[in-house]
Amino acid sequence: MKSFKYLALSTMIGAVLAFTAACGATEEEGTTSSSQTAGNNTEQQASDEDKQLQGEINIDGSSTVYPIMEAIVEEFGMTQPGVKVSVASSGTGGGFKAFIAGSTDFSNASRPIKDEEKAQLEEVGLDYTEFKLANDGLSVVIHKDNDWVDYLTVEELKQIWVEDGNAKKWSDIRADWPDEEIKFYSPGTDSGTFDYFNEVILEDAQIVESATLSEDDNVLVQGVTGDVNAIGYFGYAYYAENKDKLKVVPIDGGNGAVEPTNETVESGEYAPLSRPLFTYVKNESVKNEEVYEFLKYTLENAAVLSEDVGYVRLTDEEYEEALKVLEGLK
Repeated sequence: MKSFKYLALSTMIGAVLAFTAACGATEEEGTTSSSQTAGNNTEQQASDEDKQLQGEINIDGSSTVYPIMEAIVEEFGMTQPGVKVSVASSGTGGGFKAFIAGSTDFSNASRPIKDEEKAQLEEVGLDYTEFKLANDGLSVVIHKDNDWVDYLTVEELKQIWVEDGNAKKWSDIRADWPDEEIKFYSPGTDSGTFDYFNEVILEDAQIVESATLSEDDNVLVQGVTGDVNAIGYFGYAYYAENKDKLKVVPIDGGNGAVEPTNETVESGEYAPLSRPLFTYVKNESVKNEEVYEFLKYTLENAAVLSEDVGYVRLTDEEYEEALKVLEGLK
């Protein structure tokens, strides 16, 4: 009798222990399952962030904007090597021609789009959106050994650059300057830089016929560095890149001579040669994930990269607003 009770009690204790062990195992399995689910979610999120895209993006336009876009393309390529991004610099006007023809996704511009270009885009049924990337101070430059030009007024700039039928000499501008003929280097007529200079300095008058015109700013740099009597103009980044070979000319827009710097361009003090830089995107192209991600990357990094190549960043608020516009397109 006593053995039976002992056996029964042992059996009951064994059952209780087995039940407890089973519950513990179930709870442990449940915990493991939850951890695996959380881990899977984290992995999925990381996978989305690291998703590798494929495709092609074509960009053309302003040679002034080119250094910014080139830097962005290089950095973007490190994160998305499967996306082939081609960047050309045929000038703002040339870029818009390609944009209108439908051969590019982006058109870089160193001036706002013209009414006639808007009309042509409307005619072909192409919707687009303008995004401002940075600011630029169009820089007037001379040879580093030119020791007579200390500054120029807007009126003197116009006198130098407008065709009047005569060979221009430095002494024609100020009598105590050398009696030497001026050599001219200017962006080509397809350039937004030319358009801007034409608008604020030439005021639609004819540029000097003897000027060497080129869409390639490096050609202009070489021209000015090769002749002590030369004068030229181009975007601030190209001056910054060649400071050791060139001298920038302070410009008096009516309130004293001001040299282009990040501070004077951002404040607008460097007038009237401060200007915004743009890129235009086809709305239809933004529907392609690689284009959307590239433009998002551009707006998120334009501040740092524009300064890296010599331009002036926008405010954080301007970039944030641009990102909101992009989300609306998506």
